[in-house]
Amino acid sequence: MNTLIWFRNNLRTTDNLSLQKACKGDKTIAVYFFDPRQFSLGEFGFKKTEKYRAQFLIESVANLKTNLKELNIPLYLFVAKPQEKLSDLLVKHKIDAIYLQAEWTRDENTVLENVKTSVSKNVKFVESCDQFLFDPDYIPFSSFNEVPDIFTNFRKQCEKNVSIREEIGVPKKKPSENYFETETHIPSLIELGFETFSGDSRSAFPFKGGEENALERLNYYCWESKRLATYKKTRNGLVGIDYSSKLSAWLANGCISPVTIYWEVKRFEKEIRKNQDTYWLIFELVWRDYFKYVSLKYKQKIFQLGGILNKKYTWNVNQEILGSWINGRTKEPFVNANMIELLKTGWMSNRGRQNVASFWSKELQQDWRIGAAYFESMLIDYDVHSNWCNWMYNSGVGNDPRDRKFNIGRQAAMYDSKGKFQKLWLQEPLF
Repeated sequence: MNTLIWFRNNLRTTDNLSLQKACKGDKTIAVYFFDPRQFSLGEFGFKKTEKYRAQFLIESVANLKTNLKELNIPLYLFVAKPQEKLSDLLVKHKIDAIYLQAEWTRDENTVLENVKTSVSKNVKFVESCDQFLFDPDYIPFSSFNEVPDIFTNFRKQCEKNVSIREEIGVPKKKPSENYFETETHIPSLIELGFETFSGDSRSAFPFKGGEENALERLNYYCWESKRLATYKKTRNGLVGIDYSSKLSAWLANGCISPVTIYWEVKRFEKEIRKNQDTYWLIFELVWRDYFKYVSLKYKQKIFQLGGILNKKYTWNVNQEILGSWINGRTKEPFVNANMIELLKTGWMSNRGRQNVASFWSKELQQDWRIGAAYFESMLIDYDVHSNWCNWMYNSGVGNDPRDRKFNIGRQAAMYDSKGKFQKLWLQEPLF
C-alpha cells in the first residue's frame, strides 16, 4: 500500500498519529500546502495570515522537512489550493490512502470537501484526532452536544474520568529507497506576498518555529530554568520571555502536542517538584481542549455575531475607532501598549488579550468578530478554537457565566504597577 500524509496543523514527527499510521505503508510521501486563501483578505478586511504568523509557519515547515528527511520521507511543498495539486500527486505515486489530522471548523472543512471531490473515490481518507489532551473517544459525555457550557464542569469530569494516553514516539525510519528530492521548495515571505522584516528587540516572543525549537523551549522551561515551578505565580506577566511557557505558538502549528507537554510536566513533578504551579500548566492545556470541544459542539456559531448564546447586543462598526485600537491610540495606555506590542511583534500576553478584547467589545461596543479576525491575522500563536472562543468569552456571547467587563485602569495597576510594560511599548514615562 502506498500512503501520503497531508500535513496541516500537525507539523511534527513526535506524537503524530497520522504519521505513524502513514508510515505503515510500503511507500510513504508527505505534502504541505501554503494555501493562497490563507494569505488573502478575509471578510473583515484583514489578511487571514499576516507576516508574523507566515514567518513562523515557514520556519516550522522547514524544520518538518528536515525531520522527515531523517525518516526518509520526502515532503512536497506547494503554494496552491490542495485540490489543484493533490490529484496529480496521488496518481503519480499510486497513493491508496491519505492520512491527516482531523479538523472540523469552517475553512478546514471546505478545503477537505473540495479535495475529496477532486480525487479518485478509490483513495481512502484516514483522519486522526491527536490535537487533544483528552481523547474525544474517551471523554465522559455521550456526545459533543453534552459537553458542559461551564469550563469547571468539563474540567472536573474529564480529570476524574479520562486517562491521558501515552506519547507516541517518532516512527521507524523508512528504507533509504523511499526518499527522493521532490524539486519543490519552501516559499519565502516575499513569495507569499509579504516584505521581509526584522524582529523587535522588545519582543516577549523572539522564538522561531519548528518541532526542534518547541522541544528546546519545553526543555528550557522545565529543566534548564525550572520556571515551570513558578508558572502560576508568573503567568500574568507582561515583559520578557520567561513569565509564561510561550508554548502556544508551537501548539497552534502542531510542532508539539499537548500530550508531550503533559508527560514532561508529570516527569518534572516526579523528579523535581509538584505544586499548584506545575498543575496550572496542565490546567491551561485543559482550557485549550475545552475550546476545541466548544467548537465541536457549536460549530458555525462560534463565528456568528450572537455567539453560542444567541445574545443580542448593540454592536457597532467604526473604522476610525478600529484604527485607533489597532495602532494604540485609545484613551487607555494599558490597551495601547498591548496593541502596539501586537502590531510590532505578533505577540501579546494572555492578560493583555483579555483586556484589549474586553475594551473593544464592552467599552467601545464594536463588533467582536472584527477584533477576533484581527487577532487571527496577527497572532503568531493563532488557534481557531482558542481565538474565537476566547473572543466570545470576553465579549459576553460565549462561555463566561458572569459576563465580566474588565476595569482597565485597575488591571494596569495590578499587573503593571510600576508602568514597566507601558513604558516599554509607549516609549515614554507614564508616572
